[in-house]
Amino acid sequence: QVQLVESGGGLVQAGGSLRLSCAASGRAFSGYNMGWFRQAPGKEREFVGGIIWSGGSTYYADSVKGRFTISRDNAKNTMYLQMNSLKPENTAVYYCARLTTSWGTSSPGGAYWGQGTQVTVSS
Repeated sequence: QVQLVESGGGLVQAGGSLRLSCAASGRAFSGYNMGWFRQAPGKEREFVGGIIWSGGSTYYADSVKGRFTISRDNAKNTMYLQMNSLKPENTAVYYCARLTTSWGTSSPGGAYWGQGTQVTVSS
């Protein structure tokens, strides 16, 4: 069993930055590809980006490329999402999850969802 806990969300003005964290406990974290997802009000959950188990490769949805960066510290069982140049349309609940589909899939599946952390970007 894996437990994932997201934190770091909050209210930020457009153009600002936030850093989200995803802390993992339970079964091994370091051996799995991980991802960030988000769900805005009235919309389906969407993929934000993923990081390979070693941290050596990442990929992102086109909407966040160049502004968001995913990293991980396997020694701390933690993954991060650095979000810069935030826009009001980035307002959503952000979730982390273990990726369950092939690396590089544009709409990957996830498992062991956390409870999410709310990010609100004001204009």
